[in-house]
Amino acid sequence: MDFLDDDYLLTTDTAKKLFHDTAEDLPVVDYHCHLHPQEIYDDPNFGNIVDAWLTDGKNYGDHYKWRLMRANGVPEDLITGKGDPWDKFQAFASTMEKAVGSPVFMWTQMELRRYFGIKDVLSSRTARSIYEQTNEMLATPEFSRRSLLRRFKVDTICTTDDPVDDLHYHELFAKDNESFNMIPAFRPDPALKPDQPGFGDWVNRLEAASGVTIHSFADLVSALAKRVDYFHDHGCRLSDHAGGIMTYDEASDSELNAILDKARAGKGVTPLEFSQYRTALFIELMRMYNAKGWTMQLHIHSLLNINTKGFADHGPDTGFDALNDRSIAEPLAYLLNAAHNKGGIPKMLIYSLNPNDYMAISTVAGCFQGGMKQRMALGNAWWFNDTRNGIRKQLQVMAETSLLGNFVGMTTDSRSFLSFPRHEFFRRILCEQIGEWVARGEMPGDPEFLEPIVRDVSFNNAKELFTD
Repeated sequence: MDFLDDDYLLTTDTAKKLFHDTAEDLPVVDYHCHLHPQEIYDDPNFGNIVDAWLTDGKNYGDHYKWRLMRANGVPEDLITGKGDPWDKFQAFASTMEKAVGSPVFMWTQMELRRYFGIKDVLSSRTARSIYEQTNEMLATPEFSRRSLLRRFKVDTICTTDDPVDDLHYHELFAKDNESFNMIPAFRPDPALKPDQPGFGDWVNRLEAASGVTIHSFADLVSALAKRVDYFHDHGCRLSDHAGGIMTYDEASDSELNAILDKARAGKGVTPLEFSQYRTALFIELMRMYNAKGWTMQLHIHSLLNINTKGFADHGPDTGFDALNDRSIAEPLAYLLNAAHNKGGIPKMLIYSLNPNDYMAISTVAGCFQGGMKQRMALGNAWWFNDTRNGIRKQLQVMAETSLLGNFVGMTTDSRSFLSFPRHEFFRRILCEQIGEWVARGEMPGDPEFLEPIVRDVSFNNAKELFTD
């Protein structure tokens, strides 16, 4: 087998047939990413390949790449700084020479092939020719933002949007009769962080956006409900939450009001108050989402900004995060049970950055199934787990503890317009896994049995997330 040939990762005849006959040409539903709605609407070209791959983090900075470049001793000026674009690209190319076995190495080569038709492996030796060829192509209309999405058969893309956003660019985009859909997702993280500076200012913005004067915790819930209605009217059917660690602590209405007042005044909250406030708000949000028929995404166990100097110098999402290993089963179980008893649990995708959590999440979630197809599911292998081994582990746990055929497949969780070959990467691994099961006699090899599973996991189930 040659490097990245047509049968890359496809180690059995079954895998090859499933991928090439079923999965390969399916459209893409990317139900969680961080692309900017304005840039999708405006549809500009990138200035060069460095803007598309390595820029300063305001729009497309790739902390996966930045972490590897730092590990290779690249000066920060050539990572997040104002270094010359060619020097940045050359530094990244040199880093890729050491990155064999990394998913970033594979994604980089796949992106060069799938978008630009370049089969040369990126290295110090090939960097100049690849830099010039990609820059020339990126300047053409065929490589604008939207063209890049069309090139990878994107059917639906779900952006990540603050509840106070006016969704102006979603409204404009909806009038364009584009070949793909751009749909907002409700991301109320600022409402769930009463311990953060700026919380009071954000609540003031929520008042203005919702038209609800917020004097109490109940008012805050009412204001968020107004924004849920607004997002729903704009096609939103998913929410997303950076859950961090899982906690569960109950509180009275008066305690919640006092916590909200304290947080708005910038006086800080204790760890117990933070947990009480967040527990109550999560339960209220679940009730809202369930009533609307939305899917709730919950991302757990990221340990953020642990290099405090790096965070101070460069801000969030710049490569200073890791996975967490706190307890998860009991607080998650208590939260889901409380929500179940107080208004219902919506359809949920629960992700963890720690793969050791997969069995706990899936077995706890399995206690709250019912009422719809796959109400609860283990989310895809996320962030540091977005590797061949990580994806295989997630698929294995999903299959062993629930229904793999109901899984909603891959999402990029990316800030890059060039990240969509990750869907191909996932589909190849899915077919590889199924092919191995067939080879060991664990699964029938009948294509009429296997093809619907591959088609559903690769596309149909994700598409259904947006169906009322």
